[in-house]
Amino acid sequence: MPEAPGAMREAAAAAPEAHREALEYIERVTAGAGQVQRRVLAEILAQNAPAEYLRRLGVAGDAPGAAEAFLRAAPLVTYEDILQDVLRIANGDTSPILSGKPIREFLTSSGTSGGERKLMPSIADEMDRRSLLYSLLMPVMSQAVPGLDKGKCMYLYFVKAESRTPAGLPARPVLTSFYRSRHFLERPHDPYTVYTSPDEAVLCVDAYQSMYAQLLCGLVHRADVLRVGAVFASGFLRAIRFLEKHWQRLCRDIRAGTLDAEITDRSVRAAVERVLRADPALADAVEAECAKPSWEGIIRRVWPSTKYIDVIVTGAMAQYIPTLEFYGGGLPLTCTMYASSECYFGINLNPMCKPSDVAYTLIPTMGYFEFLPVSSAAAEPHHRDLVDLVDVKLGHEYELVVTTYSGLYRYRVGDVLRVAGFKNQAPMFNFVRRKNVVLSIDSDKTDEAELHAAVAGAVQHLAPFGASLVEYTSYADAATIPGHYVLFWELRGGGATPVPASVFEDCCLAVEETLNSVYRQGRAADRSIGPLEIRVVSEATFDKLMDYALARGASINQYKAPRCVRPGPLVELLDGRVQARYLSPKCPKWSPGGGKQWSSNAAAAVTKAADINAGSGAVVA
Repeated sequence: MPEAPGAMREAAAAAPEAHREALEYIERVTAGAGQVQRRVLAEILAQNAPAEYLRRLGVAGDAPGAAEAFLRAAPLVTYEDILQDVLRIANGDTSPILSGKPIREFLTSSGTSGGERKLMPSIADEMDRRSLLYSLLMPVMSQAVPGLDKGKCMYLYFVKAESRTPAGLPARPVLTSFYRSRHFLERPHDPYTVYTSPDEAVLCVDAYQSMYAQLLCGLVHRADVLRVGAVFASGFLRAIRFLEKHWQRLCRDIRAGTLDAEITDRSVRAAVERVLRADPALADAVEAECAKPSWEGIIRRVWPSTKYIDVIVTGAMAQYIPTLEFYGGGLPLTCTMYASSECYFGINLNPMCKPSDVAYTLIPTMGYFEFLPVSSAAAEPHHRDLVDLVDVKLGHEYELVVTTYSGLYRYRVGDVLRVAGFKNQAPMFNFVRRKNVVLSIDSDKTDEAELHAAVAGAVQHLAPFGASLVEYTSYADAATIPGHYVLFWELRGGGATPVPASVFEDCCLAVEETLNSVYRQGRAADRSIGPLEIRVVSEATFDKLMDYALARGASINQYKAPRCVRPGPLVELLDGRVQARYLSPKCPKWSPGGGKQWSSNAAAAVTKAADINAGSGAVVA
């Protein structure tokens, strides 16, 4: 339901001086969301008037009536539609192709094209908009949780080593870009955002050293930690698993006041040694909790003053909620913002709500937002189907379409959102899903077509033994840390010689080798995804799966086996008929940049990273 118009104004009046301006800003831009959006579109078109892309559409961005001309002429686009323009910029064409301002970097998306990461153009001004959105988070949160200026936050942040295009432009994840920027490194002191992690540890590209140093500093400041978090839920759980594996070593460092010799990065050592002192009592306290047989509630036990866990648990990350609740011991899970490589979108104005109730209010100054009704998106969509920000309907689902200052025009982000309410004129959205994504563990996104192609290739290993695939489905198993893909295979035939276990292991690896570079990087470099598993099920298992669906009202004429199943009765049915399990024997091949060329024959691929992300996903979902 729409929020009472005066609620935010009353909160702003009662807020600390430092937060009052931010709360008033939210009130102002949401109250006039329609007008703000019209102004934003006019600004984008005027700024980008020299852009070749707009000229192709016949739109003079700085002329009277530019907005109307744009809305009449601009088509809906996907990444493939702008790929040639992106490649021209990446290869050194400095003419105004997409933007009237110079492209300063590319932000590597977790989405892929041709198996490689997408590149989103970004101008220098975008950092100011991102910083603005970040500046709104604590003023909102402090309304729900008072006293956050009296302690520290243990947020585990990580960077990926950047690559460069042939023209020398950086290509890196959006959070790496932010953590390396002056906006982050030269931030003024704010009692509401005092981090336990030194900047040197955040910027260390060695995954082990970065994680070790950040957790050690978090333990040193144990008594002062009021909140903990990472970007994605999956990343925070990897940190807990790291603590579970290395707590004895960390306690030894705290007891002696000396840093482990394996931390060799000089800047990291110097930063940690500034806060590390011999503290046997602290070491005993941490050791007493970590040595207990159960780690249920370990976060609250190790950091007893913690008020909440700040991680993304919407979309694919929702699968980690039960595990977070186990380790959190009842601590609230908060989702504070919604952003992507394409654009930063909005914030959660009720951050202490249940994960299932999270709704993001789009801040209308971030970009120009339009919405494609999901019913239209199922057919051949047209820009005439688009709905303005202030005209969306409560309870309806839409695909998000964005026009940005950096030169994306009516770009289909691929996120499906449901209208949950309104903040003044600005809608509040539940994140429903990514379009076409079947499997996701971390920042990876595997769609049905890609999965099917990988399985079709892998089953060729069975042919010499007379075996073939009857049917299959998949499952993102988040019960393990890190999570991993599971394929349920039902087979037919088989000659006199049984299929050796090694062949099934080859099938596992063959699937992984065929999946996109984001998945392979997660497996081989980031170690954020575990080995793929094939579970062979007994004969007629998929008949049982169909019987289950028909018993619940499915039409036999329309039924088809699901390509992905979620935790619950279907997984239980499948697991109850498993005859054998096989894991991929090694990591798939992955190399920074993927060996691709910057040409029209390659999707724009740059993901130069070593083992640098053992702690958190690097792109906001």
